[in-house]
Amino acid sequence: MGTYALRRVIQMIPLLFVISLLIFMLTALQPGDPVDQLVFGNSNITADDIARLKAAYGLDQPWFTRYFFWLKQAVVGNFGYSQDFGIPALDFVFRDRLPNTLLLTVPALVISTLIAVPLGIFSAVRQYSLPDYVLTFFAFLAVSAPVFWVGALALYFFAVFLPGATGGVLSLPPGGLGSADLAPDAGWWATTLDKLKYLILPMMILMLREIAVTLRFMRANMLETLTQDYVRTARAKGLGDRRVLYKHALRNAVTPIVTLLGLSIPGLFGGAVITETVFSWPGMGKAILDALVSKDFNVVMTCLMLLALLTVIFQLLTDLAYGLVDPRVRYS
Repeated sequence: MGTYALRRVIQMIPLLFVISLLIFMLTALQPGDPVDQLVFGNSNITADDIARLKAAYGLDQPWFTRYFFWLKQAVVGNFGYSQDFGIPALDFVFRDRLPNTLLLTVPALVISTLIAVPLGIFSAVRQYSLPDYVLTFFAFLAVSAPVFWVGALALYFFAVFLPGATGGVLSLPPGGLGSADLAPDAGWWATTLDKLKYLILPMMILMLREIAVTLRFMRANMLETLTQDYVRTARAKGLGDRRVLYKHALRNAVTPIVTLLGLSIPGLFGGAVITETVFSWPGMGKAILDALVSKDFNVVMTCLMLLALLTVIFQLLTDLAYGLVDPRVRYS
């Protein structure tokens, strides 16, 4: 397994190189650049000033020349400065935005998995019953509904309708990371409770889709497993339903879920773009969108390369986890 893991790690290098090239090219081919954004609306800036600024930032060079300069700096850990915030892009992403995204996505993934897997088993075991129809309908609805639409509905219900109906007793904040009027010396517990209040709505929207996808996947896998010959043999030997289900069927049915979860983590980071934007949650997703609008290319490259790195790392961990979950898988 060690040789296999090492080989996969080495394969990551050219893959990340190609991804960085594509991202840089697509970003650079956008209309406009950081200097256009900087001088927009300023009538005192002349064409010569704009030309000098572009030369100073290297924007007068072809995109591939700028890419190789960026790559040379990125290899040694220098991802450039954020044009909007005036700090290194790497510091901005890792210190200011990544912790907020992790705070939102990791609990959402853990809780949604703990809810969806038992529901998927329950739905499969009671196929074509009323609970199965209800769960299947919920999953279909949650997967089909656009995230921004569900988020807007949740905002209206919890931040507008519910406070109005209960006189403000029950309400959730519409967005942000915490209350602006919270005292700096409020203490750890008060700060945590305040942040949790702001976390509920965006986490709920992220969980909704994750629960639906995992539930449908788990139900389908369990239904397929329950029709296998070894399950019928176990039942013919007189084993109880619970033992057949949890000892023989579950382990094989849950193996594909490992793949789904491995790919869900980077997918959650990407999917958080819309959720963080709807709820003004200052995470990586919102940072990518804001940076694209303001042409802050160094932040865009840093965020997207981090997402690409997470994707290839979790793909590797998923493949390695197969060997632990399924004894038939060998990497020697």
